[in-house]
Amino acid sequence: MKKIVIDPITRIEGHLKVEAIVDNGEIKDANISGTLFRGMEIILKGRDPRDAVLLSQRICGVCPEPHAIASVSALEDCAGLTDKIPENGILMRNLIHATRTIADHILHFYILSGLDYIDPSKVSEYGGNNLDLNNLKLFLEQGYSKPFLPHDEIDYRLDARTTNEVASHYLKALDLYRKAQEMASIFGGKWPHDSAIVAGGVSERLTSDKIHSYLWRLDELEDFVKNCYLPDVFAVAEAYSDYLGIGKGCQKLLAYQSYKVKTNGHYNDSLIAGGLIEDIDKYKSLDIGNITEDVMHSWYKDSSPLNPENGLTEPDARKSEAYSWIKSPRYNGEVYETGPISSLLATYLSKDNTFVKDILKTSLSKINGKISNLYSVMGRHLSRALVANILCHHSKIWALDLEAGEPATTEYVPPMEGKGIGLASAPRGALGHWLTVKDGRISNYQVITPTAWNASPKDKDGNPGPYEQALIGLKVKESESPVEILRVIRSFDPCTACAVHVVTAKGNLVGKYKVV
Repeated sequence: MKKIVIDPITRIEGHLKVEAIVDNGEIKDANISGTLFRGMEIILKGRDPRDAVLLSQRICGVCPEPHAIASVSALEDCAGLTDKIPENGILMRNLIHATRTIADHILHFYILSGLDYIDPSKVSEYGGNNLDLNNLKLFLEQGYSKPFLPHDEIDYRLDARTTNEVASHYLKALDLYRKAQEMASIFGGKWPHDSAIVAGGVSERLTSDKIHSYLWRLDELEDFVKNCYLPDVFAVAEAYSDYLGIGKGCQKLLAYQSYKVKTNGHYNDSLIAGGLIEDIDKYKSLDIGNITEDVMHSWYKDSSPLNPENGLTEPDARKSEAYSWIKSPRYNGEVYETGPISSLLATYLSKDNTFVKDILKTSLSKINGKISNLYSVMGRHLSRALVANILCHHSKIWALDLEAGEPATTEYVPPMEGKGIGLASAPRGALGHWLTVKDGRISNYQVITPTAWNASPKDKDGNPGPYEQALIGLKVKESESPVEILRVIRSFDPCTACAVHVVTAKGNLVGKYKVV
């Protein structure tokens, strides 16, 4: 047996370590470690509850908006404000949240994970004297896309023409990512860490100019998603069709509802459904009270699994049986994956949304796939692209429903006592904030992020987390190449900064690995 250690996994947010035990070219066991800690939940204790929306966004600079949405929702739940948000405030939140999610998915595919499938030697082969492509080729060949290995040891499968097409979209994605940030800032005030999302609504003054400024940028963003992003995912999925069956993980999904939509004149429904998916395509409702966090193999003081409403964050860096700063969230004691697959399938199976149903069926037919294929490396990439398309479509509807000059926020009295829960569908999946207020101050604050669910270590019963389960059974080349490991892990779009509530420390571009 051999042990492959990759520390850190690069081209992700935060620091993540993988230890994989390999026997005869197959991973028999794996440990996933979040290796940094800051303790944002501890920092929030004793603060005014209104501070949480600003401070909790500092958990992550890549996806702060979902933290803002979850945090204000928890405060509004505590203050009895949930049903009092003006329509403009609801719609502007939807647009900020959706636009940042679309941008995040574009960033993940083109800048972070897509390079695992692009052969640098083929870039600019069909580009001729295209200066941008030639510069990109030089950049890639200097090491950014190489996961530590000689070129000929990586199974690149895209032909030169497709490689250059995807590479040219990489360059375009950089520009679209910038424009998406501008779009979110129109309503959010700034990026990163929005200043306009506040308890009671959105504080940014809404004008006709801002609505039109958002809409014309949305047209370009939607065009890129439909005509570049989705076709590129189809092309990669076709070339790497075996990855539609690789990295399946626990095959149980969990999602939170998100993006309020109107039914019968009231905002009492959501675009993205919450719930559980079991047995591939069986939908079940979700009870938040059944969520617990296990810390058996986490660097926190031992306790029985607790619901986050009563959760503890007490570091113990010397705990001998621990190997991660990430806790182990569980539902009814069982392991669940969260992410775009969860959001997509929960919505597809529980709601009568023609657009969602049609786009999923059409996309699966293009790759000769079925719902079970979504539980895979390529299934995660496809789900992200589909969620981006769905959000583009509905963002246009939301933007056209805005009314310039109408209020976007409501006044309220901050609670002196109480509890609140805020849930959101973040780019990486189910995000929850749990708030307790006593004497007008935060007495307890707990956050369970999507990556905490997915990158969780083994629990008290020895059940591996979703990342670990996705690696166990994975075939790796006899050359001891870790590229298969990287493709599986990056398909989840890890955000370890969120999972351990840290401020990211930047590592090198290439990272390192060793075989013991």
